[in-house]
Amino acid sequence: MASKPKTPTSTKPRLSELYKSTFISELEKELQLSNVNMVPKLEKIVVNIGLGKAKDDKRLMEVATNTLRKITGQQPVETTARMSIASFKLREGNKIGLKVTLRNDRMYEFMDRIINIVLPRLRDFHGVSNKAFDKQGNYSLGFTDQSVFPELSFEETTTAHGLQINFVIKAAKPEHAKALLSKFGMPFAKENK
Repeated sequence: MASKPKTPTSTKPRLSELYKSTFISELEKELQLSNVNMVPKLEKIVVNIGLGKAKDDKRLMEVATNTLRKITGQQPVETTARMSIASFKLREGNKIGLKVTLRNDRMYEFMDRIINIVLPRLRDFHGVSNKAFDKQGNYSLGFTDQSVFPELSFEETTTAHGLQINFVIKAAKPEHAKALLSKFGMPFAKENK
């Protein structure tokens, strides 16, 4: 007798489901917001690598492209200089970095991996900075070395480079954005009083 095929369970990312089911109502109460549309919301995550002095090094460009492709699951876009700056030996149109923009399910999956896998792997980690918010409430997180990502093998991390992750958050104040990231489990450093 043939067994029935199993019905697939929800394939939505865990953080996305938590946000919709519990975080929205909790944040609305905690932040004393008058309207559900005022609740802070994660819009996108931008991961970028600035190549700086090594902009002419083809090998580093390949390593950085491979890193972004493996950790995000998307093909990175090359960023180019908008204007020439003589003191940096930079010409308009030079390739100066790579970036990937994550939205929807991929954004939530990537955030889950950052918070629960990558950050705990850092040596001497005491929490992320509380001062990395801009006036709009967006949050920046920088890594000096890509080897903390488990998707990369040892051979792929021999040429070290840093990367920056920007969490673009729609919020009225930076405090609201911090409350949202705290709900997601972002380990902020304890402030000394």
